[in-house]
Amino acid sequence: MAGYQQIKLKIFVDLTKIIYDSRMDLELLRTFLEVNRTRHFGQAAEGLNLTQAAISARIKQLEGILGVKLFDRLNRDIQLTPEGHRLLRYADMLIAGWRKARHDVSAGGAVQQLAIGGSVRLWDVALQDWFHRLRSTRPEIAIMAESHSPALLTRHLLDGLLDVAFMLEPPQLEVLQIRKVALVQLVLVTSEAGQSVEEAMGANYLMVDWGLAHAVEHRRLFADAPEPHVRVGQAKMAHAHLLALGGSAYLPARMVADDINAGNLFMVTDAPVIERTAYAAYALRCAKAALIEEVLALFEYQLDLDELREG
Repeated sequence: MAGYQQIKLKIFVDLTKIIYDSRMDLELLRTFLEVNRTRHFGQAAEGLNLTQAAISARIKQLEGILGVKLFDRLNRDIQLTPEGHRLLRYADMLIAGWRKARHDVSAGGAVQQLAIGGSVRLWDVALQDWFHRLRSTRPEIAIMAESHSPALLTRHLLDGLLDVAFMLEPPQLEVLQIRKVALVQLVLVTSEAGQSVEEAMGANYLMVDWGLAHAVEHRRLFADAPEPHVRVGQAKMAHAHLLALGGSAYLPARMVADDINAGNLFMVTDAPVIERTAYAAYALRCAKAALIEEVLALFEYQLDLDELREG
């Protein structure tokens, strides 16, 4: 019993509740997450606008509260200990839970609130326009919007920290309602006019990471193409590269439509169009299901590719 009373951190997770010891300062957890993200005390200090000494003191204080070592420091290499890895999920959950609680309790007097999250891949190519439309047509809804990895979005959704999450490859779980919301049409574009598919898929081709399903489809379509020299995680990175340095890539038709019409980029007309579906996921027995369905109806994401080719 005495050993139990010495446990400084008590966390109980029940999808809708996160209870933690009052001695746990959220700023200590934010510092822990920043050090883990940067793996560098100096960079963490810059990110939090603190001194490096303050960062070290906070980590030591957190380790003292928990009674465990959170980081192994070997010269300039900083790695999480097993205990640090175990704390990582709870730290992220506590920070997100507090943010959502503060939003729910004090959302500027709004009667309706939504916490939404999307994968980084989707924000630039599908969600941003929808978000603007949502804010324009339903300004009375208080919104908390985030971008995370699909794994973290799923975790936050299951833990009740998000009302709805948008992903290209949602988890197939019985507790989640999955809805198709947008069709992302990927077209092969290049900075040089008149290129064939083979030329566009050559040494200057940039491979954009659209997830596992896209990688499999891409391999099937272009089995004989050389291995790309450059791979990027976001469409906007490839888009900027094409405009600045040239090259070719599969990019969303809507993203490059203006550049094609202006003659800055050129569509490889005989290349296959690759379609990716964006999905919304929310809890099956969600109290906000009706509101979520209303806002999902605001999605308008498709383009007339024939008109684009002719242009």
